[in-house]
Amino acid sequence: MEIVFSEDGRDFVRRDWSNLVTADPAGTFFHTPQFLKLYWEEFVHGQEQLLLAFAEEDGAQVGAVAFERSGTRLRFLGGTEVTDYMGPVALPEAAGGFAKELLAALEHRDDWSEADLRGLPEDRNWLQRLAEAAAAQGFHVEVTDDTNGIAPFLPLPGSYTEYLNSLPAKLRHEIRRKARRLEAEAGPYRICLAHADTLSEYLDRFVELHKRSDGPKGVFLQSGMEIFFRRLGEEFLPRGIFNLTFIEVGAEKVAGTVGFRFEGISYLYNSAFDRSWRRLSPGMVLVAEDIRIAIEGGCSGFDMLKGEYDYKYRFGAYPRSIKRLAISR
Repeated sequence: MEIVFSEDGRDFVRRDWSNLVTADPAGTFFHTPQFLKLYWEEFVHGQEQLLLAFAEEDGAQVGAVAFERSGTRLRFLGGTEVTDYMGPVALPEAAGGFAKELLAALEHRDDWSEADLRGLPEDRNWLQRLAEAAAAQGFHVEVTDDTNGIAPFLPLPGSYTEYLNSLPAKLRHEIRRKARRLEAEAGPYRICLAHADTLSEYLDRFVELHKRSDGPKGVFLQSGMEIFFRRLGEEFLPRGIFNLTFIEVGAEKVAGTVGFRFEGISYLYNSAFDRSWRRLSPGMVLVAEDIRIAIEGGCSGFDMLKGEYDYKYRFGAYPRSIKRLAISR
């Protein structure tokens, strides 16, 4: 196995590793070259900060990982504010070898002194593979919790009725009660999904609601981040990956969610709601509808991504730990 490094942004396309993402059990939408290219274009300043690494075996590409460099620090490409899972992807039979050869190749580079590698789920093998490979090279290795290091996950059954019946009675009652109360007090509601011709309008409303939020959430979608979200929609909605969903009462969109659907998993990425409707919990009703839509779309899991918030457990999710691997010479 040979490790090939590249600092050329054109290799997001020329060396497209999408097949490795779908082949790797740890692969997610956040590992795709299309997402990482968009992140790099919006948030990484200067091509000299980019470092791509590829594993080749018998002329075939069998592993890939994207890094960004800041001084002598090496990080997985993808900021923790917008990228929940990070790290390498590889064909399953090549993954162990890729980890070992990657760290051996990095040992010979003199352009880094420490690696701050975040976004590694504890229940996937890359954390252990990379930690063992780094230790074998004589590096100092430390594993700690990542920022917002819990990502609640909800396995999905074959129907929404099965899902509701699988919940404890208290949770099931709460989901149904919130939907009935919203309809009883505000009137009938409907679920609206953005399409190509409504995407811009829907994003305008989502940004408006987001900026009305309290605390840090209200300033999250500053101009650069707003552009990133708009580019996500423009790039991935036509591919059936990006989802922008609203709950509408009358003619008013009172809560919205942004999510992704990728390889049978639905991801809840961000949300916003009109604070004047807080008493009727439209955001909670909408998440339940997102789960229903995911089940009806054939998804096997609903990933609520990083952030251990109480509301996520009200839908029956269980916690998944996300770790940070720190490596130093």
